[in-house]
Amino acid sequence: MIALALTTMGATLTVAQQGGAGSHAASPRPKGPCDIYAAADAPCVAAHSTTRALYAGYNGPLYQVLRQSDGKTLDIGVVQPVALQVPDAGGYADAAAQDKFCANTYCWITTIYDQSPKHNDLTQAPRGGFNGPAMGGFNNLPIADMAPVTVMGHKVYGVFIEPGMGLRQDDAKGTAVDDQAEGQYWVINGLHFNNGCCFDYGNAEIDSRDDDNGTMETAYYGNATPWYHGSGSGPWIMTDQENNLVGCVNTDVSKGCPDLPSIDWRFVTAMAKGEPHHWTSMGGDARKGALSVMFDGPRVNATYDPMRKQGAILLGNGGDNSNSSQGTFYEGAMTAAGTFPTDATDQLVQTNIVTAGYSVASLSLAPAPATGIATPPGLQTFTPGSSQDATVTFTNTARAPATGIKLSIAVPSKQWRSFVTGTHETSKTFAEPVAPGASVSATFKVTSGPAPFNGDLVGNASWTNPAS
Repeated sequence: MIALALTTMGATLTVAQQGGAGSHAASPRPKGPCDIYAAADAPCVAAHSTTRALYAGYNGPLYQVLRQSDGKTLDIGVVQPVALQVPDAGGYADAAAQDKFCANTYCWITTIYDQSPKHNDLTQAPRGGFNGPAMGGFNNLPIADMAPVTVMGHKVYGVFIEPGMGLRQDDAKGTAVDDQAEGQYWVINGLHFNNGCCFDYGNAEIDSRDDDNGTMETAYYGNATPWYHGSGSGPWIMTDQENNLVGCVNTDVSKGCPDLPSIDWRFVTAMAKGEPHHWTSMGGDARKGALSVMFDGPRVNATYDPMRKQGAILLGNGGDNSNSSQGTFYEGAMTAAGTFPTDATDQLVQTNIVTAGYSVASLSLAPAPATGIATPPGLQTFTPGSSQDATVTFTNTARAPATGIKLSIAVPSKQWRSFVTGTHETSKTFAEPVAPGASVSATFKVTSGPAPFNGDLVGNASWTNPAS
């Protein structure tokens, strides 16, 4: 039997799996993308992820969260291998530690630690050519539980960037400068984007300002059209080379890039790499298949050749701190100055990402929508003794059918009530198996106690996997 719980903001998902008796050795930690790059003589000088370790041997913190209620911080580390009936190799983020620390309050991501030996940590982006909305013109920090997903079959959190948010390291070590070669990749939510400038990850200006053409080279994702853009309505996988989102090279920017496809994958892998007189971008579905070459060719024009990169690292905004973009980041890395990974190496990294098994969270809870109106998950407010409808949805993200699914809502106290709408039942059980990728939902009428309430409700799901 497997049990799951999730708040409306994704803050308390827990998974418990019971196995039989017996002695089982823990599986070895799998290799990560940076192990692959190192074996190809292109070592990582930046390795950022809130979802998993990017090296088999990394055991340090992945990111830090700041708690609103008391201002305390907690480093979120890597789950270690465990010997179970089904051995767990670990290597993914300890989301349970975040859930416990952040229960009943908000947390923000203050730092994404660099797993490479260079310690190029990402922290709150300072003001630059554009001011952010936070004190001193800094950018806002991401809310820690806005992007729950699963990796390796376990719940983790991505970095949910809204306009005005961003992280940065303006004093990076080991990154490419001027026209030195470099490679970089990231894994992102392909369905979360906009046309604002600019949802980027990679090499940028050290002063957070626009220092003219060729002073940055990052991966970009979105559907902005003032510069180069692809076919359809987007989004597109491109690079940001300052004053130009580049998806191809032609003599008339207004004609765009007719061979650059719009992307509709839920999880996207994108590569951006450059060397003297030449750059390449690649992209693929992070859950299956190989990468495709989006562009491979010369620099745009003489103002980008040679490049004048400065070597800072940014996430979620533009080189000059333009911060009107949005997107969700899961992992990314940059290779050492002077290295240009081969396409074959990048394909091995893609295979590693696919094997990690990114997937959507199995359970969601949201206010029941009015007819024809989609309602996003979020905090729910109750006046004393009031009632609201809430819908719990379970999606089978496993490869086998789930049977005996039982959905319910855990209310905050004994003075509350939660019944399946139109009944006096506190849970709903589904007799038919739910196939892989399919979903089931139940709507509950929730009645509050005698005190006002503004917070998360908790949804629960339990089921059986007949195969195990």
